Amino acid sequence: MIKQYETVFIATPVLSDSQMKEAVAKYTDLITKNGGEIVYQEDWGLKQLAYSIQKKTSGFYYLIEFKADTQFIDTLETQYRRDDRIIRFLTFAMDKHSIAYAERRRNNKAAKAE
Repeated sequence: MIKQYETVFIATPVLSDSQMKEAVAKYTDLITKNGGEIVYQEDWGLKQLAYSIQKKTSGFYYLIEFKADTQFIDTLETQYRRDDRIIRFLTFAMDKHSIAYAERRRNNKAAKAE
């Protein structure tokens, strides 16, 4: 069954720009190679954490919205857990209200950019 998901991961702050792009490419490729479709992705940049995680006080945040089969989420989260660059992640299935909210947020962001 295909559902729409949103995943946010926090990468360790010691990564260079090229290493961060490589990490993002790894997960977007993983999604597309397993029959998923990337709907939207956004780099939130380096942000301070509310509390330290693995003795780190900041991290690179990245958001990916995608459509995929429900069994694929276990594979994605296993890859997050195995990757030393990822210090936290959250993936959730979007319902119709969160999909509508995400579309409004994207449209507002696009309107402000113009």
